[in-house]
Amino acid sequence: MTNGSNRILDEFAKLMTDAAGAAQGVRREVETAFQAQAERLIHSMDLVQREDFEALREIALKAREENAALTARVEALEAELSARTPQKRAAGDSKPASTARTKK
Repeated sequence: MTNGSNRILDEFAKLMTDAAGAAQGVRREVETAFQAQAERLIHSMDLVQREDFEALREIALKAREENAALTARVEALEAELSARTPQKRAAGDSKPASTARTKK
């Protein structure tokens, strides 16, 4: 009877090993299906990848810095131009002297 008992336990152990292997296979298939579904969902949401976002963020920051520098430069040039240009018109005169018509 000891031989029969060992044989039953061996068969039971073999059955459990096969069941564990099958469970791992099912688990892998479920993970694969879940991952594929998640990827489909992400693609349908029209999301960007992290690398693309970071690259565009750097471009935007650089453009903002350049814009600030150009704004400061324009303001400095306008100040220099207004300092160089003498005030030819009187305070109440709204038309330049060159465009005024004279009667004949």
